[in-house]
Amino acid sequence: MGTLTRVRVWLVVFVVGLVVSGVTAFPLESETRLLVRLIHADWSPAPEHLPGLVDWIDRAHQGIVATNRDYPFMAYGTDWLAFAHLVIAVAFWGPLRDPVRNIWVVHFGMISCVAVVPLALIAGPVRGIPWGWQIIDISFGVFGLIPLFFAERGIRRLAAQTARPAVVAPAAVGA
Repeated sequence: MGTLTRVRVWLVVFVVGLVVSGVTAFPLESETRLLVRLIHADWSPAPEHLPGLVDWIDRAHQGIVATNRDYPFMAYGTDWLAFAHLVIAVAFWGPLRDPVRNIWVVHFGMISCVAVVPLALIAGPVRGIPWGWQIIDISFGVFGLIPLFFAERGIRRLAAQTARPAVVAPAAVGA
């Protein structure tokens, strides 16, 4: 597999992650309802082994249900979050087409992934998010950074392969 193909594969992995995260931000109530059913199923060891996680998921689901019932306009915020993920994914069309020219988009993505860490560590405690859930949120930035790191490394390799030595003009005769 050539360098360009590897770069594109890493970029597609990142874009798929963005699209999946974006699309799954729309049906939060349905998703948390399903999650609650799964963790409370007879076969699930979660209530016995992870009671804190089960309590948090139950609380989050109850909050989403109550908010959607009493203040449905608040879900508009997560709709915009989902939309932002999809728009950012579209921005990666540039690096997919011409990675060397559009490496700045990859750098933007890398900076955004790194910025997830302080956001989670600052906003998490302010919003009452449990430490374990903050770690999960941070992992999205870390895991997003991995394909971008490999893509960026490949793009630098491509740039080096396509760089041409500067042509030095001969001195003017008689100058």
